[in-house]
Amino acid sequence: MSELLANTGTIAAIATAVVPQQGSVGIVRVSGDHAIAIAQTLFSAPGRQVWSSHRILYGYIRQPQTKQVVDEALLLIMKAPRSFTREDVVEFHCHGGIMAVQQVLQLCLENGARLAQPGEFTLRAFLNGRLDLTQAESIADLVGAKSPQAAQTALAGLQGKLAHPIRQLRAQCLDILAEIEARIDFEEDLPPLDEQRIIAEIDQVTAEITKLLATKDKGELLRTGLKVAIVGRPNVGKSSLLNAWSQSDRAIVTDLPGTTRDVVESQLVVGGIPIQVLDTAGIRETADQVEKIGVERSRRAANNADLVLFTIDAFAGWTDADQEIYEQVKHRPVILVINKIDLISVEQKQTLQSKIQNPKSKIVTAAAQNQGIDGLETAILEIVQAGKVQAADMDLAINQRQAAALTKAKIDLEQVQKTIIEQLPLDFWTIDLRGAIYALGEITGEEVTESVLDRIFSRFCIGK
Repeated sequence: MSELLANTGTIAAIATAVVPQQGSVGIVRVSGDHAIAIAQTLFSAPGRQVWSSHRILYGYIRQPQTKQVVDEALLLIMKAPRSFTREDVVEFHCHGGIMAVQQVLQLCLENGARLAQPGEFTLRAFLNGRLDLTQAESIADLVGAKSPQAAQTALAGLQGKLAHPIRQLRAQCLDILAEIEARIDFEEDLPPLDEQRIIAEIDQVTAEITKLLATKDKGELLRTGLKVAIVGRPNVGKSSLLNAWSQSDRAIVTDLPGTTRDVVESQLVVGGIPIQVLDTAGIRETADQVEKIGVERSRRAANNADLVLFTIDAFAGWTDADQEIYEQVKHRPVILVINKIDLISVEQKQTLQSKIQNPKSKIVTAAAQNQGIDGLETAILEIVQAGKVQAADMDLAINQRQAAALTKAKIDLEQVQKTIIEQLPLDFWTIDLRGAIYALGEITGEEVTESVLDRIFSRFCIGK
């Protein structure tokens, strides 16, 4: 990233996904001082079309030397500062697929642009004052959102709903610092500091930081999702459960035990939370080498999952084999799924549930009949909420980098209060207060280092 900061000039990249035989439009984006000159070299607009900012031109992209037509396209012109990067920007809207956009990008590189690095368009938007760091990170979150709730939270960050409270907290700290430093410089001309008021103001800032820190787990859940493994003996209905839940035929269902030989995956959204569901091979002792590999993968999936759906056969009841599997997964958060409940009577169901003491969270399903899925999703959300992670209705959610900076600021502010209580000189008060101000500034970008920028923008795609 240090090379990126030093290397300016005009950049170009493909700004849309490149998929063979898919996508009707592909976009090549160019930003920098020579963007418009490159467009004028490559693009031929018939008739009397006006080359002015924020207009779309129709025409042809041609090879400059041979005048051979490369593509029929649209050209979007955005002159500085009215663009995403606050530089001159042009976009070639070509036909989709692979060849057209790659040929256009190559022509841009041959005529004065260089290939953009990951996140460089957004980095330039930040460096040119178009965005702060929280908004830049929200763009990456929006692109990678796995659920509508995750997208809404990212949009809130993009609209400044995180930056605003952070700036307010930093401004409060700066006001406190100014008051303390005034006493250091003009002690004889000003009344003594009200130490209790300073402590109370720091308490207020710390309380707001604590509220923001409470959103971290929700943020991680929305960004990365919940990994859920369906685990149990062979033929208890794990694959039927996955199919009923995902409303598809992702997993093969037969009456033969051991049908599932590998982990089958499906992506779902429950209560705004993206969920990766893993249907695993039935766990049992087997001489079949292929099935043995599947069983081992099932155990690994269970150990790596955020939540285990331990599934048993209601008709067979809780067997010794079930108990053995439960002992292997009970260290993880577990929901017991009593499947095939339609095969037993109400009295048998009550007797079965009364005999099973663990796990505490239990639901009943008849997966083959598409029954019990609502109860399963409710139980999952209850597990999530029991971990003090809200499932919806949140305007913002911080990420790990922001949480680390907020934690640093909170520790520094607590140290300031300790310094005041211990009656140390005013100079000592300012040391940790400056540390808190710097940490808060790191979040929005008022204080920034190359290593921070590298960590943020390296996870962007090249065209963003």
